Amino acid sequence: MLETERVNATFADARLLYDDALEQLEAGKLRNAAEKASGATKRATDALILARTGEEPRTAGRTLRELRRADSAFDSLEGRYNTRANVLHGECFYDGNCEPEDVLARDVRETLDYIRDAEALARV
Repeated sequence: MLETERVNATFADARLLYDDALEQLEAGKLRNAAEKASGATKRATDALILARTGEEPRTAGRTLRELRRADSAFDSLEGRYNTRANVLHGECFYDGNCEPEDVLARDVRETLDYIRDAEALARV
């Protein structure tokens, strides 16, 4: 598969996970929604890193930090990635601490903004 096709396929996977997150959210399964949103964030980050470096990331968070050092356009994305990894994946999914629910639901929905921003940075 060509690099561009891999990038597009990985972004498509991120959007599918996001759609799954919304379905889980609508079903009242906030913990599952948080995990799907976290996965969508990870896949979007993987696609961005692949687009920018030409390589599959070994660790998305670390590689995103490296990209940020070279380009301040990544400043906002790195913080949002870390929030999703820590709050959605760690606190809510693993620890079961999904309170307050309205804030977590907002974080799940805002994952689409993250995906869109990653897609925009991938095209630069």
